[in-house]
Amino acid sequence: MKKTNFEFIKRLRSTLSLSNGKNRFDITFALAVILVTLYGTLMVFSAGTAYAETRYGDAAYFIKKQTLWLIIGFTVMYITSHIDPSVYKKYTPHFYGATLVLLVLVLIIGFAGNGAQRWIAIGPLTIQPSEIAKLSMIMMLSLYFTRYEEKALDYGSKRNIFLFGTLYPCIIMLIPIILVMLQKHLSCIIILGSIGLMLIFLSGANPRYISAFCVLGIIAVTCLALFTDYTKERITVWQNPEAYKLTGGWQTLQGLMAIGSGGLFGVGYGESILKHCYVSEPANDMIFAILCEELGLFGAVIAMLLFAFLVWRGAVIALRVPDVYTRLLTLGICVKMALQVLLNVAVVTNTVPNTGISLPFFSYGGSSLVMLFFEMGIILSVSRYSRISK
Repeated sequence: MKKTNFEFIKRLRSTLSLSNGKNRFDITFALAVILVTLYGTLMVFSAGTAYAETRYGDAAYFIKKQTLWLIIGFTVMYITSHIDPSVYKKYTPHFYGATLVLLVLVLIIGFAGNGAQRWIAIGPLTIQPSEIAKLSMIMMLSLYFTRYEEKALDYGSKRNIFLFGTLYPCIIMLIPIILVMLQKHLSCIIILGSIGLMLIFLSGANPRYISAFCVLGIIAVTCLALFTDYTKERITVWQNPEAYKLTGGWQTLQGLMAIGSGGLFGVGYGESILKHCYVSEPANDMIFAILCEELGLFGAVIAMLLFAFLVWRGAVIALRVPDVYTRLLTLGICVKMALQVLLNVAVVTNTVPNTGISLPFFSYGGSSLVMLFFEMGIILSVSRYSRISK
């Protein structure tokens, strides 16, 4: 007899319906994407001026390039929102396989930055395959549970529950994780593992087996962190950044100073002092610290509420869809976005060791931003084409 971890999903799905016609997408979700993008773009413009002036001799360098990427991103989102989700489903194995090839290639022909080899150069473009791996893994797990849902949720057979419900999907998850591990990308490993286990749980698999794999994952990440020089150094700095204030602890301490100086309402938009070459990567990984300095706690809360609303609206769309693939795909993208926001804020506030992770829609970037809009387009596509049978 099949069971799920969330029996209320059926009841919610029966009461929710997509009122939009076939040629209309979820306008509320689209507006949320636009709002959070505008907020992020304003912060990129403010946070990056001093650094851009110092490094490139042009205070508008970052905003010019970000605007170009936004145009490309919105174009990609518009196109992908018009593609039927069945197309994504059909080409999921190809996308997953291509991603694994890219993850291997980055170890061979990729170039290094900040002590890690994670990027591939294609002409003037740079691609980070680990970012693509997050979406491809979500798609592959969604497809897997579409094909093997009956066996994965066969609670009458412990063998099927373990093999098809937990072990095989974990193998799908572990292949890209192992390749990313070779790139010394701990934050991506954590995100991939968390997304994968969450999707397996949401599919209805046995929580006991999932819990066991969670424990194994925590042990593996801990061992990796404690016995790898790259991560050991970060943990040491995290525990006492003041002792390394001129080296590894500089970024953390300056970020915390920016957050603390912002107070309740901040020093004013564009008035940050610490963005003037004090905070490292002020328009990228540490942009949240500049946001807190300029707009204070109030601005930070607004940003978090926008993210929360975006994730919530995506979850609402997921609960409306009638099939396993699109439901898990949409939920997976929402989980990914939420995890990246939480991890970025945790790093900036020194809640967890410093590791490279961008803040969605806020951090300056090219391929990662376009990838994010591609994912938003998929959710809009799901909202456009999905139906609920009443």
